[in-house]
Amino acid sequence: MRTIRPSMALLLSLLTMGAAMAKDEYLAGYLIIPTGERFDKQYNAGYSMYVAAWPLMRNYPGHNYQTGLPGTWMFAQYDGEAPKDCYSDVEGGLGWWRDTRFPTETPKFIMGGVGPNFSDIANGPAHGWGSWEEPRGLYGVAQLSPWLLFPIDGLNIKQGACGGLFGWGYFNLPLTEPKATTNGVDVPTGGNCWTLFLNSGNFKGPVAFFTPNFWSHASVKERRLAGLLLDSRPVEPNRHVQMETQWIPCRMATDAKGDSYARIAPTSFPRDAQGDSVLVHRNSAYNKSALYDAVRAWFDGGPPASGKVDTKGASITVFPGQGGATWEIREPGPDGKERKVPISWPSFAKPTAIDANTFGYRWDYSVATKTDTKDGALVTLPEYFKLETGADAKAAKWVPIAADQVPADTGLQKLTFDRPKEKVEDPYTTPDSATSCWKKPGPVAGPFKARLGDGSVVTYSWYRFADQPALLNADLTDAERELLQKRVEMLHRSWTKDREYLPPPTVGTLADVDPAQLVTPPKGFEIGYVPIATRHEAEK
Repeated sequence: MRTIRPSMALLLSLLTMGAAMAKDEYLAGYLIIPTGERFDKQYNAGYSMYVAAWPLMRNYPGHNYQTGLPGTWMFAQYDGEAPKDCYSDVEGGLGWWRDTRFPTETPKFIMGGVGPNFSDIANGPAHGWGSWEEPRGLYGVAQLSPWLLFPIDGLNIKQGACGGLFGWGYFNLPLTEPKATTNGVDVPTGGNCWTLFLNSGNFKGPVAFFTPNFWSHASVKERRLAGLLLDSRPVEPNRHVQMETQWIPCRMATDAKGDSYARIAPTSFPRDAQGDSVLVHRNSAYNKSALYDAVRAWFDGGPPASGKVDTKGASITVFPGQGGATWEIREPGPDGKERKVPISWPSFAKPTAIDANTFGYRWDYSVATKTDTKDGALVTLPEYFKLETGADAKAAKWVPIAADQVPADTGLQKLTFDRPKEKVEDPYTTPDSATSCWKKPGPVAGPFKARLGDGSVVTYSWYRFADQPALLNADLTDAERELLQKRVEMLHRSWTKDREYLPPPTVGTLADVDPAQLVTPPKGFEIGYVPIATRHEAEK
């Protein structure tokens, strides 16, 4: 709880005549989305879900800002207890991150593969942790689609997205075969290729996949991890679904009476025609019959697999219409520890099952506000709060109040939360040496440029699929890469961009990806070639 020392309140009043005391305060926490009954353990071959894409903040608040829209954590499934000291999963999703170099109010999408205990991070092709001299995930994702360019800074959603549903999921495709060795060491690598599938208004289908070596190479140093990571294991079907918010700007002040008030930056959620917010739809888990079995049979000489996910192999969350919130205002305390006091989320929002397979919120519009923008309808949360302590200090909470109930001497009404002026971010670059894997064997066409809605420019070239840098660093022999090339050429011929893959939503409309990312292979390179970003920079 935030405690106010009388001497501090008096000093503030005397020296500043009640002006607001601006400190390093912020709002953070989770929105908990219960998923009801547990999925059966057989649904361990992938998942998909639809999540609304919208501008959480009215104005992008700067690079301290980090928050995800509703998402999930895809962990490996184990027969018994999970191994100790082995945090490894796929996170990512829609959101904003501190290391996003070209952010706007519109969210981006990253893949978010996490190696054991954050030893490596892979966010997309050429995007991850480390440096090109010591990569820690930069080569962890291979491009699969010949029709969608994946920018290094993350996949852009079309600017202005305001509540449309963005569908994605990961499915295991048998693109590679298991290996008895890893990086020349007698440690196995599995054949799981967890592949990102999207369903948007203007693009549908598989995009990219985590190379099995991204997971397994950690077991060369830690043999105990062999066979325990996502290259070898199926996935746990019972995933948490939450919205994780790490930083929203906030300011606190104390009036002449010693009462505490706070104001948060304008924060909004999407609003449908009924005034509700649809956030998560068709959270599904799949068994191998949904997609994997048909692809495996096709690669083994059987009939072509359509690529369309068979819903007979799906289990879909029935939302119980419940939920929780841990959003709290945090401030540094004199002892160096953060003081955390929750805001009274139930005062203005009610978690709701809008239908059996759709989670969202209903709002108290005597507290929340309907906001119409040029891009769509939003509901804006209350901005002003008063600290209520009561007799029990542990029960302290921030309760929403109207702007006219905030004493003028706090100065909170005069605050603005404009987008700060920040330096132009450095470009993402890739190795330029003639002997690097980026140049040898190198691209077959390009470079080309794509100008994105976020104000950035992506330089990209076309590579033969098996010769893209990620696969030259995936611990594959020439023969193994050629087998992979053959299988991907089969996919490129049959799994065209004008087909349905994920089960479509039954509510709302689909959000689009930035159309500048939609590309067409050059003539002669339509099958078996992919676009790879080699540079990503701010528009000059």
